[in-house]
Amino acid sequence: MTEHPAPAQPAPQRPIPKAGDLLALAVATARAAADLVRQRAAGVVEVAATKSTATDVVTEADRDTEALIRRLISQERPEDAFFGEEGEETMGTSGVRWIVDPIDGTVNFLYGLPSYAVSIAAEYAGEVVAGAVVDVPRGTLYAAFRQPDGSVAAVKDGEPIRVRQPAELGQRLIATGFSYDAELRRVQAEALVRLLPVVRDVRRIGSAALDICGVAEGTLDGYLEEGLHLWDHAAAGLVAEAAGARWEATTGIGGRRFVIVAPAHGYDELRKAAVQAGFLPVDSLPGVVPD
Repeated sequence: MTEHPAPAQPAPQRPIPKAGDLLALAVATARAAADLVRQRAAGVVEVAATKSTATDVVTEADRDTEALIRRLISQERPEDAFFGEEGEETMGTSGVRWIVDPIDGTVNFLYGLPSYAVSIAAEYAGEVVAGAVVDVPRGTLYAAFRQPDGSVAAVKDGEPIRVRQPAELGQRLIATGFSYDAELRRVQAEALVRLLPVVRDVRRIGSAALDICGVAEGTLDGYLEEGLHLWDHAAAGLVAEAAGARWEATTGIGGRRFVIVAPAHGYDELRKAAVQAGFLPVDSLPGVVPD
């Protein structure tokens, strides 16, 4: 589906929702969705359709999981808007919009590689206030919500998490991913060749949500990728912010949404390296995100 900026929501018709309540619904729904994905993973997984390219696949499990998420949320909050990867966007009247990726890492899911996640974020008045990411094969839950004072708390299976301690750029482990578009993949590969000599190493896990949560919990020192959509990073970005990371969505060298995440103490250095490697234009500005 075509992604576009958050539509203007009608004036809220109910009291401002509590982020903790939205998080509780996100967590319960993400866990139920993860159970369904596990059930489907135990059977035969086949491609149901393709999207942007022949390698950008959708399975029936993607569609059914998003339908389950939509149903569970609408049962509790029928006035909310819903924006999912696999279905039509629906408007709401509450000021809350749910941003959902039913299976982040569909190709991994298709191949039986154990790195894919359910991602659910709740946005209020254009700001993500609650997010839950479930690592489906491992059953791990990452969660965060924005408190009334603006601060953010993040946990992994109920325990607080923090980003990795400071390290020189050459000692940092960076995750990335590649576009489904062949030409953009070529550009990304060339940029990666220039980045590799200046960092410890690079990992390609195959799930943006899990990569970003990896930065949050300190198993990665940074993440960057062009070609993401809002549903890929909405929930995990809040988790990373709460854990001490800084993140940005801007326009990459290929003209698409580029997301970079790193501990706040090392963010500027990694961003500079991304520009020098060719992931970002020299004059790139934060917040310039293509539709």
